[in-house]
Amino acid sequence: MRSLIVTEFLSLDGVMESPQWTFSYWNDEIAQFKGEETSANEALLLGRVTYQGFAAAWPQSADEGAAYFNGTRKYVVSTTLDTVDWNNSVLIKDNIIDEIRQLKQQEGPDLVVHGSATLVQTLIQHDLVDRYRLLIYPVVLGEGKRLFQQGATATLKLVKTQAFSSGVTALIYEPQDK
Repeated sequence: MRSLIVTEFLSLDGVMESPQWTFSYWNDEIAQFKGEETSANEALLLGRVTYQGFAAAWPQSADEGAAYFNGTRKYVVSTTLDTVDWNNSVLIKDNIIDEIRQLKQQEGPDLVVHGSATLVQTLIQHDLVDRYRLLIYPVVLGEGKRLFQQGATATLKLVKTQAFSSGVTALIYEPQDK
């Protein structure tokens, strides 16, 4: 059975939207932490907006990680797209929750969700998240899409924490009842 892992860049006030504010904090420590997510050929589960952003950037990239993002299986959740053309992409358009549950039941690498705010909200609502890998940045943005929307509830247990020299903190949580 696969785990479903949500990985996010978050401001101190929980904003995950348009994380360009993270760039000035990037360093080798954060790169190593993020590299753990791509070292075992985990498959990606992406919402439409994140998929389109990644598909526009990674195919032309020579950056570290490009081979992984371009080569790994990508499951794209969208009710508006009709096709997904980026290498190794599969569209999930109908029966989204059932399809994701079936993916989790299969043997294979974990499913990792980057960004994808709307998709993440759906996953949280349907209790499909097995782990949260969060990088918390020392900035307060005041507005934007948040990981946990108003009204969302969760009881999480802290699995790991790591502080980086840039002031960023990594937190890994799992749902208390899993």
